[in-house]
Amino acid sequence: MSLEGVLPLLRKEVLRFWKVAFQTVAAPVLTSVLYLLIFGHVLQDRLEVFPGVGYTSFLIPGLVMMSVLQNSFANSSSSLIQSKVTGNLVFLLVTPLSPLAWYLAYVGASMVRGLVVGTGVMAVTVWMAPPGLAEPVWILVFGVLGAGMLGSLGLIAGLWADKFDQLAAFQNFVVMPLTFLAGVFYSVHSLPGFWQDVSHLNPFFYMVDGFRRGFLGSSDVSPWFSLVVVGASFALVAAIALHLLRIGYKIRS
Repeated sequence: MSLEGVLPLLRKEVLRFWKVAFQTVAAPVLTSVLYLLIFGHVLQDRLEVFPGVGYTSFLIPGLVMMSVLQNSFANSSSSLIQSKVTGNLVFLLVTPLSPLAWYLAYVGASMVRGLVVGTGVMAVTVWMAPPGLAEPVWILVFGVLGAGMLGSLGLIAGLWADKFDQLAAFQNFVVMPLTFLAGVFYSVHSLPGFWQDVSHLNPFFYMVDGFRRGFLGSSDVSPWFSLVVVGASFALVAAIALHLLRIGYKIRS
């Protein structure tokens, strides 16, 4: 499959969110800061998740990863549904872009937005309680994989949805619960046994836990096991997204 046209479409998708950066970048950063101020202030002196690690230091990597995931999903899903609703998707359909080129451009732009927002969250929160850089390779690995997986999932959601209400339902009933139940605000070891088992079925948990390992050097599960789970989940979601693009699901009929 030809990759011709990836860079122009990628540039177009990046400019789409960057031109409204106050809404797409600044607003998510502000939301994460509010989470940190509220939860960090209340629980900082009352909870120690890992030995020698304050709650605020524990919380910051989780908030960064949550921002990466949610904004990566939002970028690809919102772009597709907007194009479908307004009817300008036809201008892409008449181009010789291959399904792989579509995928790389949309998911690439989603990764850029997710990682930019995550960097912004880190920049404005790290001064409150620097979490450290114990194993920085894991930060890069899980940050990129998480952004890529949620960008791919957003692509699937955007292809599936016919209107904004359906997309909102997908985000509110699938992405949001999986993100908040991924151990962003707590360690799964603090949960009862049954809910620990349920948490281990959530691939988002492994993204957050592996990402946090890069900052703190401590995690609930082995980062290598998290890498296997996240890598396999990413491959599955990417394969589904590429298949839907290849058959023109809800965009060529």
